[in-house]
Amino acid sequence: MTFDGGQKPNSSPDHQQQHHLLDWLEDSMSLLSSFIDDTYTRKTTADEITSYEWWAQEQEQANMNCTPSPSPIPTTSSSSALFPQAEFSKKRKQLRSPATANKAATLQNRQREAGNEGNGVFVEEGEVNKKPAATGRKAQAKGSAGSSSNGGSKEPRWAEQLLNPCAAAIEVSNISRARHLFCVLEELQSFSGDANHRLAAHGLRALSNHLSSAGISIPDRGGAAAAPTFATAEPKLFQSSLIKFHEVSPWFAFPNALANASILQTVTLNPGRRAKSLHVVDLGVSHGVQWPTLLDAIARRPGSAPPVVRLTVAGSATPPGPFSAPPPGYDFRSHLLRYAKSIDLNLQIDHADDLGAETLALARGDTLVVCVQFRAGHVRADNRAAFLQSIRELDPDLVVLSEIDGGGGDEVEGRLGFPAAFAKNAELLWRFLDSTSAAFRGRDCAERQVMEGEAARVLQAVAAEGRERWRERMLSVGFQEGAFEEEAVDAGRALLRKYDGNWEMRTAAAGEAAVGLWWKGHPVCFCSLWKPHRRS
Repeated sequence: MTFDGGQKPNSSPDHQQQHHLLDWLEDSMSLLSSFIDDTYTRKTTADEITSYEWWAQEQEQANMNCTPSPSPIPTTSSSSALFPQAEFSKKRKQLRSPATANKAATLQNRQREAGNEGNGVFVEEGEVNKKPAATGRKAQAKGSAGSSSNGGSKEPRWAEQLLNPCAAAIEVSNISRARHLFCVLEELQSFSGDANHRLAAHGLRALSNHLSSAGISIPDRGGAAAAPTFATAEPKLFQSSLIKFHEVSPWFAFPNALANASILQTVTLNPGRRAKSLHVVDLGVSHGVQWPTLLDAIARRPGSAPPVVRLTVAGSATPPGPFSAPPPGYDFRSHLLRYAKSIDLNLQIDHADDLGAETLALARGDTLVVCVQFRAGHVRADNRAAFLQSIRELDPDLVVLSEIDGGGGDEVEGRLGFPAAFAKNAELLWRFLDSTSAAFRGRDCAERQVMEGEAARVLQAVAAEGRERWRERMLSVGFQEGAFEEEAVDAGRALLRKYDGNWEMRTAAAGEAAVGLWWKGHPVCFCSLWKPHRRS
């Protein structure tokens, strides 16, 4: 089924644009007027498609409803911060009731018992100021904790040092040890604490689910609540979560901006010729949030806009994964169509269940762009080459591939076992939770919980592959890598200035053209451009 948006009626342009943009932005009047003024006064530049200013006021209003996120257990930079209660117990002893003191003593005993199982991570009684023994993982022994914004100090990452041994114990059916670690995690976990406490909470539930799928039962003494996710969120909360997250974090906004810049450049090639219709196949996780800025830039670019802009949402062509599936009842199409009409852009939105040429209803002469944003990694490793080949057979003018950068090594092709894959994904989730702590400035609100709950689904996914492996795959199926234009790179660099200073953009090594997004010196994701290799 096709949803068409034609030209706007002969009414006042300002009034018509106000009406439809108001619907899109959920009654943000002050934000609307500033956007309209900006629309008619700015000169078109590459920065326009990286701008989220028209959501800024809604973001400020939503932030007013956020409350500071209490940290149940203070953290320090010393090695004793693995279990902060031990360091602070004497200072708070006189303020505790006997029951609370007994609970703290029990927790410390459990921690020591878990450590005595032979892990080497946990501190022994009387040795809280000594450096913990090595865990055998280089990432934890050297630089696994990212530098913080205050002078580059190292942050304790005790959650992983509990979760990873627990995953290893489960793998070898050491249920006694797993129970010990579950007890410690239950005491420390919290959805509203710092990044460690939140990682412990999400990791505990992921491990519980893994145990359940294996038919193993460990009693849950705390009545663990399920984390909010996209599937359980109300559609309005889901949409506000997406908008707010794009405003405060570049996790998705940065690759979206690079993708939009490259699509716009593809549309503006050969400006002297008659404009072609544009067909974008959306295999992404933006759920509509990516496209208003691109449509706005296309409508105001020099010359005439394409006769038709077609957007085909083909999310069903890949298996579900983190951030991929919206909640029941959410539909951005009507909002986006009304917005397109308000800016005189003829937009059509279709839905496709696969990537067949007939299903996509490709038209000869259209500029075809396939935008694959954080979805290719959900395809089974042994099917990824075939998936990319199906895109190649469409003979697109441009393919934008963005994916999580999981680094190189033996994790390719899904060869990692459960403990190693879980540890790799836990490290990725740590970066997400650590960055959202900075993005939301330590404040807890429903939008942050939804995004973090959805991100935690990565703990039950296949470990992410590295940029190099995706490059090998794209080359093997007949693509050649394209370079980002200087304006797109400058726009991406400018976009990062509005976010936390720990974010950075890095270009790929010599011979490659991908652009990477990094958090505290560690890779998060990359964005790359591809065109079919055609022999001359």
